[in-house]
Amino acid sequence: MKTVNEISLPCVSNTGVKLTGMKKIVFGILPVFLVGIFLAKENSHPGKKIRHTAEEQYDGPYVQYKDDRIFLKYILQNNGAKTVQTDSMPLSQKNSITFRVATDIPGNMFSVNLKSELKNEKAEYKNVSRQLVISDIEGNFAAFRKLLQVNAVIDDKFNWTFGTGHLVLTGDFVDRGEQVTEVQWLIYSLEEKAKAAGGYVHYILGNHEIMNMSGDLRYLNSKYAEAVALLGERYESLYGATSELGRWLRTKNIAEKIDKILYTHGGISAEMNSMDITISDLNELSRPFYADSSFNFPDKRLDTIFNDAGPFWYRGYYKNVTPGIPAQIAETFSKFRVRKIVTGHSVVADTISVWYKGKLINTDVHHANGHSEALLIEGDKFYRVNALGEKFGLLEK
Repeated sequence: MKTVNEISLPCVSNTGVKLTGMKKIVFGILPVFLVGIFLAKENSHPGKKIRHTAEEQYDGPYVQYKDDRIFLKYILQNNGAKTVQTDSMPLSQKNSITFRVATDIPGNMFSVNLKSELKNEKAEYKNVSRQLVISDIEGNFAAFRKLLQVNAVIDDKFNWTFGTGHLVLTGDFVDRGEQVTEVQWLIYSLEEKAKAAGGYVHYILGNHEIMNMSGDLRYLNSKYAEAVALLGERYESLYGATSELGRWLRTKNIAEKIDKILYTHGGISAEMNSMDITISDLNELSRPFYADSSFNFPDKRLDTIFNDAGPFWYRGYYKNVTPGIPAQIAETFSKFRVRKIVTGHSVVADTISVWYKGKLINTDVHHANGHSEALLIEGDKFYRVNALGEKFGLLEK
């Protein structure tokens, strides 16, 4: 039996690419002599609202399915002592389940209703006049909340206030930070609120979402080592195919097109340009392998998609730049019929930045260091906005 301190490190290349035969980080359970400190209790609920106070809720819930029942697992904290609480109810009552999730503000929580169904996202959208684009939040709930509230996407009660606008999230909303679970549930809950108002939330996956699903946990905050030990789970199972968040993430894309803008976490490499593939095909080909760690792909195109030339790992626009990049971007424009590419993934400035004569926009900034910004698109104009409510012009279409 491994303790929390006995963590096997993954075998990785110096480019950050997962390797065949990679060892996954495994978080074991606490030693037997500690089990008495962390008492687990299970409650059965007839499909009603489940409430804890924000002060009690340390992590969760993790919603999992087994047979014909739904299980909601929380880690609660009281005077420093942590307990696991499991609430269960029949699957038939899924539509009546509402739970609350803690935020970065003491005493403040938001409510989540489980979706009645999950569908794969489409890859192309048209006639969107207003967008707010954010990337690389990495579990920093406070930075995410502030950007959304100050820029009128949500109010202080976490209601959608962006109308028919689209919120575009270009990956890496997990890892590093201490409120990964809370960030995921906020995105999940905003999707239905946005649709009800005629708006939309796009969650495009980055390399860290793929890493978490496939068991590569190099950048996971230490809080979650403790969490999985208490829960007696492997972390990737909390985002597995029998969990709500795992099923939900598997409906997401790795590239999307909104009007004439291509969104992807890392970018489109020359190798990707050479493929005979549409944006829709790219997503459908990749989706079954988000959690794969074997690298024994049935289609050779997946070898490129899931290595450092793929859409969620590529850094060639900004790192080791070659003279051929402008021509490469032009080829991507022609291939996917777009006029701009928006990425995250690579921090290249303290602000949202424009590259290659306005053809490329980078949205990755150091949120954790206080350099928190988003890209705002209103009609033909592009702005960078921050958590202070300031708005700066970038360019026009």
